[in-house]
Amino acid sequence: MEETSASSSKTDLPVESSEPPGAFSCARPFGARNPEDRIGGSAVRQDTSNSRTSAAPKSGKVVIHPARFVVSSESLRFRKRFFPEATAADWNNWKWHVRNRIRSHSLLSRILVLSPEEEQAVLGQGQAFPVSITPYFAGLLHWDNPLHPLRRTVVPVSAEMGTAAGEAEDPLGEDVHSPVPGLVHRYPDRVLFLVTDFCSTFCRYCTRSRIVGRECERTLGRKHWERALGYIENTPSVRDVLLSGGDPLTLKDDVLEWLLGRVRRIPHVEMVRIGTKVPVVLPQRITPALVKVLRKYHPLWMSIHFTHPEEITPETTLACNRLADAGIPLGSQTVLLKGINDSVEIMKRLAHGLLRIRVRPYYLYQCDPIKGSSHFRTPVEKGIEIIQGLRGHTSGYAVPHYVIDAPGGGGKIPLLPEYWVGRDGDDLLLRNYQGNTYRYPDPVRDSNEVPAGVQP
Repeated sequence: MEETSASSSKTDLPVESSEPPGAFSCARPFGARNPEDRIGGSAVRQDTSNSRTSAAPKSGKVVIHPARFVVSSESLRFRKRFFPEATAADWNNWKWHVRNRIRSHSLLSRILVLSPEEEQAVLGQGQAFPVSITPYFAGLLHWDNPLHPLRRTVVPVSAEMGTAAGEAEDPLGEDVHSPVPGLVHRYPDRVLFLVTDFCSTFCRYCTRSRIVGRECERTLGRKHWERALGYIENTPSVRDVLLSGGDPLTLKDDVLEWLLGRVRRIPHVEMVRIGTKVPVVLPQRITPALVKVLRKYHPLWMSIHFTHPEEITPETTLACNRLADAGIPLGSQTVLLKGINDSVEIMKRLAHGLLRIRVRPYYLYQCDPIKGSSHFRTPVEKGIEIIQGLRGHTSGYAVPHYVIDAPGGGGKIPLLPEYWVGRDGDDLLLRNYQGNTYRYPDPVRDSNEVPAGVQP
């Protein structure tokens, strides 16, 4: 395994890692109005006549900038309209997107026509719901349709204010299975390492909404990490470490390299995984420099949170291709969401689109019962229906595992349609994707019986 100087010596973690990109402090309440709010350093304007950029290309075309980034025509039009003083270099800089996240009602309402339910969620009843959306991802949202799938995933509604039966802040019991802060050890040979509580964009159905976006946004520093790393070092059964959070890819390159190198020095750790949504909501983060860091620490795997086929843009395609070209196997983790992706047609489009950009659809999750999520959850039968509509009707690689993460820390439990019908004598009865029944010879033998032709 190739090692870097950061991983071969006990150098200190860079000082700047104590804060996420842009050195953020506690954000003011989301619902607070501020007439002086500005986007990209200037007041939001509908007029693009003063833009310093060239005219947007025709629909469907993309612009390739010298910094080797792709910008879709939709993104270019959005930047010219809402961030007129941002240059192409700004737009292609992931730190600029993080600094200019949409986090206030005044900014969000200038980009979107908010519905009464959205207005109530961000301003009503004395409770402000934290929101964070990167400018890039905001450009994918439909401006006047509150039922737009991507918009529903990031803009709060009043339904979040209620708590349905069975919902909890920590439904998976992660805190109960945490031997040291920031580490979850639920399965025998693998651990979940929460390296930050910072995300660039907040998903409304996030399992860790109790952590992300609720207080000061910060990167959990070396003191926090060393306790978790010490636990891993002293637990030889751990062979697989999943870096999550928050989003690990919001760490700066040198910080992430220090952390990966530190984990890689543990002899019994065989593989490292990263769980992220950055390629979807902040594809500008996937720079050649980042990829150069990541490819040093194979075997390294990545699970990317995709939700809907509209997330597969030219920008996201480039990001995933860069990661795949670096030899990183990519898998998708998708949450089944009511009214967003809960149909065979949409899920098939998503799966096919992911395979085209070299991402394997791996998990389809039943939505976890976090507080205020009942409007997102579908009946479990809907997930079974989707798997039935995919299996046999498209490539096997396009069929994810449908699972429920059992409340209380029971782990992932797979759910499958009933393909096994039963037995008829020595035959196993099986049902295929078309509903036809077939026989498979499977004689029932006595446990002491020796098969014919085999010497005892």
